[in-house]
Amino acid sequence: MDTVIPLTDLEQAINYWRNLRPAQGEEARLCAEAAALATPYAMMIVARRQTLGLDELGPAARQAYDAWRAAMQTP
Repeated sequence: MDTVIPLTDLEQAINYWRNLRPAQGEEARLCAEAAALATPYAMMIVARRQTLGLDELGPAARQAYDAWRAAMQTP
């Protein structure tokens, strides 16, 4: 697996989860997977980073990212 995650990959993973599990409730709450990825994504934007180390993801974000990667590799 890659050790560096481009910003565009995190964005694609968030969009994947948003499409798979749309926002819920009046407050348009993100699903757990998209929410877990949204935090490192926002931090990258604020810090103007283009990449993030895989080891910088928390457990929930890592699980969501790995599941997205697996889904993208399945025909």
